[in-house]
Amino acid sequence: MYQKPNERLHGQTAVITGANSGIGKAVAIALAKDGANVIVNYVSNPEGAEELAHEISKDSICGESIAIKADVSKEDQVINMYKQAVDKFGTVDICIANAGLQRDYPMHEMPLKEWQLVIDVNLTGQFLCTREAIREFMRRGRRPEVSNALGKIIHMSSVHEIIPWAGHANYAASKGAIVMLMQTIAQEYGPIGVRANSIAPGAIKTPINKEAWDTKAALDELNKLIPYGRIGQPSDIGSAAAWLCSDESDYINGTTIFVDGAMTCYPGFTTNG
Repeated sequence: MYQKPNERLHGQTAVITGANSGIGKAVAIALAKDGANVIVNYVSNPEGAEELAHEISKDSICGESIAIKADVSKEDQVINMYKQAVDKFGTVDICIANAGLQRDYPMHEMPLKEWQLVIDVNLTGQFLCTREAIREFMRRGRRPEVSNALGKIIHMSSVHEIIPWAGHANYAASKGAIVMLMQTIAQEYGPIGVRANSIAPGAIKTPINKEAWDTKAALDELNKLIPYGRIGQPSDIGSAAAWLCSDESDYINGTTIFVDGAMTCYPGFTTNG
């Protein structure tokens, strides 16, 4: 099924939230083919999650995988997910806090419940998952035979952590807050060996933004925002995540890596604005 370029993550276990489709699925595949065991977290579409876990586990060049249902905004479910992961694989070495959603409204029409839902999943969910990861890292202690770091955390952010997005105040606010959450973790737990970073995707070809790329006219319009001239693929994020989890990036801590084809370079100013 997959070609494994190396074993950078051999013997390590990763919890990947929202891993049954889109970016999360691509990240799960990328880490698995580098040898990691993978927890495929999901809250819907159990068939997709189980199928992915089965495909990873049956492939002789990948790590093992199991699917675990958990709503990342619910503390008890997150705690139980980590318990299942540790029971199965002995520990957790990597947390990819990827699960997220959008509920789009003009600011003056946004119901409080839709604001709260996005904050609960996109921000509180990342807090809960990374908190449990840190607790497990500290319980387990160093494993220098598998990684220089005590543990690795990747927050899945967005270019909208720095680019305002009219009509998406809840989403943009959640992603902006992730910067401070990530950097605070890096500052607080770096001294004991925890690495925390973010990946900020630009326009990626996933079902969540299908209307932006589903027709040639829509895709041509989208590409005007991308100096590199193409929409991103989920595998672009998967490759970045696998590298960022490996010892090849060991001195990277407390930063955001933008994987966006230069979208954050403000292409509207290409010809003097």
